[in-house]
Amino acid sequence: MEIPVIDLSQLEGENRSKTMALLHQACEKWGFFQVENHGLEKKLMDKVKQLVNAHYEENLKESFYESEIAKGLMNKGDVDWESSFFIWHRPTSNINEIHNLSENLRQIMDEYIAQLIQLAEKLSQLMSENLGLDKDYIKESFSGAKGPSVGTKVAKYPECPRPELVRGLREHTDAGGIILLLQDEHVPGLEFSNDGGWIKIPPSKNNTIFVNTGDQVEVLSNGRYKSTLHRVMAGKDGSRLSIATFYNPAGDAIISPAPKLSYPHNYTFQDYLKLYATTKFSDKGPRFEAMKKIANGHSSHGV
Repeated sequence: MEIPVIDLSQLEGENRSKTMALLHQACEKWGFFQVENHGLEKKLMDKVKQLVNAHYEENLKESFYESEIAKGLMNKGDVDWESSFFIWHRPTSNINEIHNLSENLRQIMDEYIAQLIQLAEKLSQLMSENLGLDKDYIKESFSGAKGPSVGTKVAKYPECPRPELVRGLREHTDAGGIILLLQDEHVPGLEFSNDGGWIKIPPSKNNTIFVNTGDQVEVLSNGRYKSTLHRVMAGKDGSRLSIATFYNPAGDAIISPAPKLSYPHNYTFQDYLKLYATTKFSDKGPRFEAMKKIANGHSSHGV
């Protein structure tokens, strides 16, 4: 199955509606897609990957293979075959507190994240538009007192001598909003669930960004855009790089389905039938909207 590819350069001009439809279908049917012509500098992306790989080799690789996870592979239990750390970027950064990060990596990562946040905000606007909401709806819903929260999980999935015994990362959906992944060019391992099977996500060629939606987008969209189960398989041939940035709601953001997208609720069937009698041969959408107003009127009287 071909993973949806969204070419953002096609948004300007006659292919805009086709591109928007492709994005909408990717969010509805898949929960993940690839993005081309995203505006991020190729040199910057290459440098981030190079410096993260060097950091792993110099500071993390030896300690990983000496860890209880690596030594206890035969008795794996509930563990993940990964070496990772987390960087917070917004609303405040902790990048200067992370042990052994080179000054070069800190600087390059900050530059990369500044560009990536612009892409995340663009995608949030396009998703909002596709859902029939104001273009800043997702961003504003994610913003607490200080705006959306942004952080990056930097991970390596080391070569594994017995990959059949362990997962690189166990099956899960992502808790947050929009996840933007800069991943390995050579080593596979990422898999997403679709139609009851697992789709192998190939390594990213030509600096595409892989995107998936998290649980909060599913809630905001009232279930239209699903968060999808995914996992990372351990492998014998090479260590896989994963730099996943999370464009998430702030900790104090209040999340609920967009009222425009939710069904009416707390109404009597009798009230519905009264409205139905005069709108039976009309589209049901406006009828549902009218029922929301009627139900809201009833709930306000009851307070």
